[in-house]
Amino acid sequence: MKTTTNNKAITKEVTINAPLDLVWYAWTISERVSEWFAPEAVVDLREGGAYELYFIPGNSTSMNTKGCKITKLISKKELHFTWKGPDQFEELMNNDNELTTVCVNLQSINENSTKVTLKHIGFKDKEEWVEAFEWHQMAWSGVLESLKSALEKGEGNLCCQP
Repeated sequence: MKTTTNNKAITKEVTINAPLDLVWYAWTISERVSEWFAPEAVVDLREGGAYELYFIPGNSTSMNTKGCKITKLISKKELHFTWKGPDQFEELMNNDNELTTVCVNLQSINENSTKVTLKHIGFKDKEEWVEAFEWHQMAWSGVLESLKSALEKGEGNLCCQP
């Protein structure tokens, strides 16, 4: 199977019945992130600050995004951070100088509804990247479903568990 597209990106959108502020905090406050994304999160909310997720609490050697950083921040609008894939894609995706980037854009639809657009960029156009691309397509759908559930029903189901 050959892939011919360039600048492969994953784009996912979800509308959440929650105010913009709450959706923003869900992405940007460590304790909130750990309610729906990864059980342990370290978010230092500034450009260059940490955006680290630990999918196995207390384990900093596997299944995490240790060393990932916020690359762009526009309060209550945009959050971009570097990303490391799960362990099975470590050799492919987790080299510090060529990480992929996750871009989260928030848009208030009305006072109780927010549109979240997630774009994951930086996937290479090579055969060995196909599986990582497909895995992240699935994973980001689960992540956004968990976010929606956490904010609308108070029931985030931490995704990407090993």
